[in-house]
Amino acid sequence: MTTVLVTGANRGLGLEMVKRYAARGWRVHACARDTAGLAGLATGVVAHRLEVTDQAAVKALAATLAGEAIDLLINNAGVSGHEAGTLGTLDAAVWKRTFEINALAPLLVAEAFVEHVARSSQRKLMAISSRLGSIEQNSEGGRYAYRASKTALNMAWRSLAADLRGRGIVCTVLHPGWVRTDMGGKQAPLSIEESVAGLLATIDALGPADSGGFRNYDGKPLPW
Repeated sequence: MTTVLVTGANRGLGLEMVKRYAARGWRVHACARDTAGLAGLATGVVAHRLEVTDQAAVKALAATLAGEAIDLLINNAGVSGHEAGTLGTLDAAVWKRTFEINALAPLLVAEAFVEHVARSSQRKLMAISSRLGSIEQNSEGGRYAYRASKTALNMAWRSLAADLRGRGIVCTVLHPGWVRTDMGGKQAPLSIEESVAGLLATIDALGPADSGGFRNYDGKPLPW
């Protein structure tokens, strides 16, 4: 059976991913801090309560799933970091927390589950990033903590792709677009359904040659 693990799976993009992969008949490991909305969601969905910044908890879940092949791992959990402030009001504690969740946690999850992915057929390690993490495209300024955390995530994933290239594992960062989620706001042009449909099609099409890339939800390459 084809298997996917999704973090941040209890709402927004993550929840829609869980629903769509379950509808495909995949086995879905849905991870979130609050799993109340995941109980009995669909056949094949297994909910796991997980705080992605808790390295011991991440390792424990990997041990629980030892021996299982995970075809696709999607690091989706993230925060906006709005509370980190603007220039003149920067909050160091919120900065650190934003980096911990957006940049470090996905790498810790990848590290813990790399053998699960390596033994699968598809061997794909994905991370949801943002166009706001692109250094080349930043002409607007602001959003310091969020932008920098996503840039750090992109670099970590580029290194991960290089380290795992010999094992045939595809490591790609994905921009979901500006989406009408709790983070994106009601003014965003994309619906959750539109974004996730594009993301899934893009992930489906990825192969070893795409490892280390940065892609938009519609599959188009993005500048670093």
